[in-house]
Amino acid sequence: MSDIARDNILGRLRSPGRMTDSAVRVATRLPLKQWAYEERIERFTTLLTAVHAEVHRTTTAHWITELCALLAGRSIRNMMYASETPIGQALDKVGELLPERIRYAESIEAFKPALFNDVAAALTSAHAGIAETGTLVLWPTIQEPRLMSLVPPVHIAVLAADRLFNTLAEIMTEENWASSLPTNALLISGPSKTADIEQTLAYGVHGPKELIVFLLECSA
Repeated sequence: MSDIARDNILGRLRSPGRMTDSAVRVATRLPLKQWAYEERIERFTTLLTAVHAEVHRTTTAHWITELCALLAGRSIRNMMYASETPIGQALDKVGELLPERIRYAESIEAFKPALFNDVAAALTSAHAGIAETGTLVLWPTIQEPRLMSLVPPVHIAVLAADRLFNTLAEIMTEENWASSLPTNALLISGPSKTADIEQTLAYGVHGPKELIVFLLECSA
């Protein structure tokens, strides 16, 4: 590797929140597909369920009730969530309807043993969704670290329906990712999967065995 190439790579790594000008130009050049609201939801749901994920279309008023029923029906013994987020604060109001609650409120180092050994499910918010590919966009934070969506056997994501975009390029341009992209972003299209063994696709090998999405529409 030449010194110039190495310096270019290190320069990009030192500016983790910035996208290159060429990446921005490519994103804005791409033709943007457009689907109507219901079509976006249908496509997003179809593509995610095709790869063994679940999508539950519900409302802001009823999703916690449906979550409680789902957890009880699956006999999921506990669930971790970030207590300082809006959805975490909403969950704290439902009392004993939920199974054992593990509130993530300290450092990731303190919670690693629980994440890897004790947590049955983790619930996180989703920054956005992509209809074109059936993909969740997560922006992990200190309050809601990425390991919550990558380690526990069941990952439950909560996505507002009005945050469902047509394409990745649309999100990049509308939100000006060139200047506001976080140091870490996750694109999730279903539970974990691999084809390493005899080129046979297997699910739930290197991460969550289940992905459950609650798609929230505004209550009437």
